[in-house]
Amino acid sequence: MTDLALHLRTLPRFRFGMLWAALALIALVLWLQPDLAAWAVKYPKSAVVPIAAWIGATMKWLIEHFQFLTRGLAAVIDIPLQVAFAVLAKGFSVAGVEIPRLSWVGVAGAAAIAGYAYGGMRLALVSGICFLYIALFGQWDSAMLTLALVIICVPFGVALGLLFGILAYRSKWLDTWFVRPSLDLAQTIPAFAYLVPILLLFGSGPVPGLVATAIFASPPMVRATKLALEQVSEDIQSFADMAGCTRRQKLWRVMLPTARPMLMIGVNQVIMMTLNMVIISSMIGAGGLGYDVLLALRALKIGAGLEAGLAIVALAIALDRISAAAAVPQVRHAPRAGANLVKRHPYLATAVIWLVLMTLLGLAVPALAKLPKDMTLTTAPFWSSLIEWINVNLFDIIDAARTWLLLNLLNPFKNFLSALPWVVFVAAGTLLGYQLAGWRLAALVGLMLLFPAVTGLWEKTMFTVYLCAISAFIACLIGIPIGAWAARIPSVDRVMSVIDATLQTLPSFVYLIPVVMLFRVGDVTAMIAIVAYAVSFAIYYTTAGIKQVPPDLIEAARAMGCTPRQIQWRVQLPLALPAIMLGINQTVLMALAMLVITAMVGTRDLGQAVFTALAKADGGSGLVAGLAIAFLGIVADRLIVAGAGRMRRRMGLPES
Repeated sequence: MTDLALHLRTLPRFRFGMLWAALALIALVLWLQPDLAAWAVKYPKSAVVPIAAWIGATMKWLIEHFQFLTRGLAAVIDIPLQVAFAVLAKGFSVAGVEIPRLSWVGVAGAAAIAGYAYGGMRLALVSGICFLYIALFGQWDSAMLTLALVIICVPFGVALGLLFGILAYRSKWLDTWFVRPSLDLAQTIPAFAYLVPILLLFGSGPVPGLVATAIFASPPMVRATKLALEQVSEDIQSFADMAGCTRRQKLWRVMLPTARPMLMIGVNQVIMMTLNMVIISSMIGAGGLGYDVLLALRALKIGAGLEAGLAIVALAIALDRISAAAAVPQVRHAPRAGANLVKRHPYLATAVIWLVLMTLLGLAVPALAKLPKDMTLTTAPFWSSLIEWINVNLFDIIDAARTWLLLNLLNPFKNFLSALPWVVFVAAGTLLGYQLAGWRLAALVGLMLLFPAVTGLWEKTMFTVYLCAISAFIACLIGIPIGAWAARIPSVDRVMSVIDATLQTLPSFVYLIPVVMLFRVGDVTAMIAIVAYAVSFAIYYTTAGIKQVPPDLIEAARAMGCTPRQIQWRVQLPLALPAIMLGINQTVLMALAMLVITAMVGTRDLGQAVFTALAKADGGSGLVAGLAIAFLGIVADRLIVAGAGRMRRRMGLPES
């Protein structure tokens, strides 16, 4: 019986080994003799399905028949947006009376008050200094345009996320067949792909950017809402039932208030994704800091681009810290019954009074309304001179490194993937899916990998896989050792947590500026920018995974005489491997997300196809290329998650 059980256990491994060997043999034969089955090497053009043309025709029909509705909706949405622009950035007139915009001192002070309300003096200083930096470096006007877009867009994203999160919680069928697939697509389709159809329906300007941003930013709120409602304890729900609450009362008066901390985490994610998307939306007329960065990139104005990018960072840090602190439950003394509005909300009242007072004082003291230009600072000449000095004095070293990377790393891998028959690649992905999780995952992987082939995007897909894979590999090669080092030494962990949080706060545009100035355009520039953008996720998950290893196991290893190195390599890292795999998963997905941004520096992948479609207002091509990127992300996510689950089962760990 034991021999039979051993035979049955080793049979699947032997079968998969034979299948992989057969697949490798087929790839070798097709590589040596491509004429044997030319259709299997390169997908025939005659078999390409014109999905892009069909989507384009559908978009044209929608524009012809429903554009009056979308343009009308755009006009309605534009009203609160223009009000926000007027209040924060432009000022407005009522009955011939000019009303100024809010004072920069008032806004910076209100940000500090908000920081103090949620995080004490330390957060107040961080928030105030971030806004002060924006004003001192002459980025206030653009920053207020960006902030106005965020303020108007976040409620749309939060409301959309709450709606679909509640629906997903209440209906398992709706969650499985509609909400979850929609979220997967929404979070993997590149941001640029949202802009193409929305631009055609809503026209140019800030409104289409706002609509695209609300769609792009709502998925984290959907997931947070569903998770938050699922985590409300049964005791609280039973108490609401015994109190005679209706279903609606139970949801709105019991469950949602109880789930507030988790919901606020979702709001924080919506704010950060909104800020990131608002920067991207500047390409279709949204304006703000993103537009300044875009102009600087086009004109190669290094200093101006870095200053605008750092202003984005400052705004992102302030919004991220305040919203993250708001998610932490705080003990507050309840106001007495009948207390007025000021006593119920003292910090809000203080902020409003400060804003009004500083704005009125700004009428008498113009420097309080708008910081004079001669009082602003600029580091643009310094950054321009620094980059110029580096290019003059270190050009040979930088160019040699760039050439070495191209000739010895990037080009060989790119040529290998380009020569790989499409049939073999699709079959390999399908076989891996079956080996990890059975026929369902195999069917999903196979169909999604087949999509770029049948739509005529296979060559660009291979360029995408090559650049994403090699960038993610290097990011993990850098991030995982740093994460392990940080988990071992507390002082390093404190430093890396700050760096990691800062890297995750930076909008994706910012990474391109210094890299383009040093390495020019091309694949090397794209790879470095992607690595810089994605490496923080590898660091974070590695550190978190090692920290989550049970202390009892570490003590047991010490009791057995293991050295610190043995504990790390033979206990902590193996047990943290599933978490590290999830970090690799996030690194790959972030690399894919960054690919479309790097299309601005001359790559020839699917990101470039999306970017070109946006420039040509070609909704069909943009959506098809975006879907191809989304499918690659879903395939990578499912395979890595399945692999991590398999590791957990082998180690006897519970599923996460």
